[in-house]
Amino acid sequence: MKYIVKQEEPAAFAEWKALRNDDWTPTYKKLSGDIKSIVKAALMAEQGYICCYCERRLTDNDAHVEHFRPQHDESADSLDFSNMLCSCQNQLKIGEPRHCGNLKDHWFDEQLLISPLDPQCEGRFSFTGDGYISSAQPTDKAATETVVRLGLDIPKLRSLRKSAIEPFLDDSLNQDDVNRFVLGYLQRDSSGMYGEFWTTIRYLFGG
Repeated sequence: MKYIVKQEEPAAFAEWKALRNDDWTPTYKKLSGDIKSIVKAALMAEQGYICCYCERRLTDNDAHVEHFRPQHDESADSLDFSNMLCSCQNQLKIGEPRHCGNLKDHWFDEQLLISPLDPQCEGRFSFTGDGYISSAQPTDKAATETVVRLGLDIPKLRSLRKSAIEPFLDDSLNQDDVNRFVLGYLQRDSSGMYGEFWTTIRYLFGG
C-alpha cells in the first residue's frame, strides 16, 4: 500500500457541486458523464496510475472510484474528494476473485483498516521474494486485518507481485545495475505512472 498525497479536487467537480440550489442537490448517484470521468482521471493521476490498495496498474476500464469511508456511513460526505481513491476491478470477470475495494465493499473499521492516506502506511507491511504480503509487525492487528479484508495476499496478487519482482533478480545484473533499475522504477515515468507494486520493490530492493 503506497502513501497517496491528495491533491486539490478538479475545478470542474467543484463547479458542478456549486450548482446546488433549492431544486437540485448534488449527490454521488447523480455524478456521471464527463464530470465523473474527470474525477476518476484525477484520482488515477494522483496515485500514479496504481491501485490505492494492491498497487496493480490502473486503466480506465479496470478502475473505479473508491470511497475509503463507505458512502453508507452517515458521517461521510460521498462527494468529499479527500475521501475518494481509485481502486482496481471496475467490472469483475467471471471467476475472478474479488479484492481491494470490491472485497472491502461496505466494511469499515477506523481502528483496523489502514489507510493509503496515512503517511506511515507503507511501513506497516512486509513482502517476500515470492510475492507474499503480511504485517510488518506480528502484533499489528490492523495490518493483518487489512491484508485479509482487502484480499491482498490472494494467489492472484501474489503471482503478480512475483512477476514484478523477477526482473530485479536477473543474474546478469550487478548491484549497481540493480540500484539504477530500482531508482528508475520508483520514479514516475514520463506519463506520470509509478511502477506496479511500488512498495514491494522498495521494500525488497531499497531506494
